Amino acid sequence: MWNNEVSDRVTPGLDRSLAANGYRLPAEWTAHQATWLSWPHNPETWPVGLEAVERIMAQAVRALRAGEVVHINVLDRDHEARVRAQLGPDEGAYPVRYHHIPTNDAWCRDHGALFVVRPGREAPLVAVDWGYNAWGGKYPPYDLDDAVPRHMAEALDVPCIPAGMVLEGGSVEVNGTGLLLTTAACLLNPNRNPHLTRPEIEQCLREMLGVERILWLAGELAGDDTDGHIDNLARFVSEDTVVTVVERDPLEENYAVLQDNVARLREMKTLEGQPLRVIGLPMPSPIYLDGTRLPASYANFYVGNRVVLLPCYRDAKDAVAAAILRDLFPDRRIVGLDCTEVTRGLGAFHCLTQQVPFV
Repeated sequence: MWNNEVSDRVTPGLDRSLAANGYRLPAEWTAHQATWLSWPHNPETWPVGLEAVERIMAQAVRALRAGEVVHINVLDRDHEARVRAQLGPDEGAYPVRYHHIPTNDAWCRDHGALFVVRPGREAPLVAVDWGYNAWGGKYPPYDLDDAVPRHMAEALDVPCIPAGMVLEGGSVEVNGTGLLLTTAACLLNPNRNPHLTRPEIEQCLREMLGVERILWLAGELAGDDTDGHIDNLARFVSEDTVVTVVERDPLEENYAVLQDNVARLREMKTLEGQPLRVIGLPMPSPIYLDGTRLPASYANFYVGNRVVLLPCYRDAKDAVAAAILRDLFPDRRIVGLDCTEVTRGLGAFHCLTQQVPFV
């Protein structure tokens, strides 16, 4: 079915099924020991505006580091010096840590490791290394990005297990208690794992992430080059609550697919058989680059220990989205940052971050 190779750094007795050994992927809102980034540097992703993107990322890091360590992958010593100059001195007990881990691009959510935990036992934290092929081979080269999970595991001195399946972190969303939300448009796309059937993909997710039930949405946002990552569409904000972007204008090209998502979500249930609570997030007004629709979405927020990073788009609905998330995360500060330039690279804060959970 998939590759049974196991890293030689795996703890003796730890077999291929992480779930069978008590591991699970925690929900994003549970406590982090750190957030990990790959610093933006690729001029092909941002032909214009890269410096503006770096300024926004510096603001995001300054907000995050008040509540957790921030790890940043940089290309080399010179690149580290550039990033340090933009961030300013580290503050308080939560420093920034730099790693000379070169990358092809900045999307750490997708090329980084997913960290699963089993508290109270040997090897409580494990890095899962999914295959990465730049969203179906769209943006070669991607060899450096594909190697990032192993380097992250080495930096933290934790075991790393290859999953034997192509998967980006932005394509899956968990509630931490057994549910995983994803889209058929992405996970069943033949440009990822043409040799695997849907049941085989579901089984791999269960074994590697410790989930019990896979919940499937269908489509994708217009302009989304990921083939429908869930983090642009719908996000768990508690064990039984999902926020999902909703388009109110029937003439908008995203209207039908987002209405379909709402209908599907309202039919979904928790493991205990209770309906999910479904809360709508607005869609920002369309943003175009050279006549192409960009996948701007308020769902691409990131939940840190003390803050929620919300992508904003110079839109009146920025404040509406912030108010909704403020009600859902009353113990965190909502930090809305202008992601108009960032989204020209076809992503936002969730795409650019990866959490390392406490154990």
